[in-house]
Amino acid sequence: MLIDRLSIIGVGLIGGSLARALRKQNACGHITGYGRSSEHLQEAVDLGVIDDFSLSMDSAVKVADLIVLATPLKTTEPLLKAMRPYLADHAVITDVGSAKGSVVEAAHATLDDFLPRFVPGHPIAGKEKSGVSASTADLFQSHRVILTPLPETSVSAINKVRQMWELCGAEVVQLGVKQHDEILAATSHLPHMLAYALVDCLAGMRERDEIFRFAAGGFADFTRIASSDPQMWHDICIANRAELLRSVEAFGKYLENIRFAIEKDDSETLLDIFSRAKETRDRFTQTRDHRNDSTE
Repeated sequence: MLIDRLSIIGVGLIGGSLARALRKQNACGHITGYGRSSEHLQEAVDLGVIDDFSLSMDSAVKVADLIVLATPLKTTEPLLKAMRPYLADHAVITDVGSAKGSVVEAAHATLDDFLPRFVPGHPIAGKEKSGVSASTADLFQSHRVILTPLPETSVSAINKVRQMWELCGAEVVQLGVKQHDEILAATSHLPHMLAYALVDCLAGMRERDEIFRFAAGGFADFTRIASSDPQMWHDICIANRAELLRSVEAFGKYLENIRFAIEKDDSETLLDIFSRAKETRDRFTQTRDHRNDSTE
């Protein structure tokens, strides 16, 4: 068995799905949840996601051999600081945060000589729904998990976290912290900003009721992620501010090019942009579909 005692700090969509996936693989002996709400944690027990829970960090982590931090990014530093005095020498800590620069800063500020046992991680998976009731055992199947280990991180700690995610059906890759944050700003954080901005823009129009009444499938597909947890995305914006601002600025220039081409009735430029984008997306989806087929 890979994990004797697992502690999940924050039993929501990601933490709950991880627990379900590991249970399904019989990879974990005992799962304890930690959080602020006993009602929420009791729901996780009732659903069979965790075995028990604690509202005390001491009892939540002191006997754990693996601890997964699955809470909003802004809570990373205070939670690492709170758990540090109670960690067993052999324990490994990982997280699931969508921005790694702020997580690494928090680890350096709190973990001291425990840094070799910390493995920053980020599963590229999720839903617009949140909470433990939305968790599923197959959430990570055929998805990537990015690990961004520190120079100090031990090989044994990396291997344990890698094996955990692979048992959940994920493909695990390693990136540098800055590279991760640059890529995720462009491919995940920016698209969420666009979805939020579009829906908010249309909601502010006088004819909004008519607009939304006639919105079709394309609108629903594009704006689905605007139903994501606002607090979580607020925290991601703050945590990955520099890289996200660069992505927003770069996108703004491309959008301005389209606006200018429309204004000037420049059909050639419009067709070039649309054709190039279509070709790129078709190539991406074919590669992704091939990868998913090969892992089934």
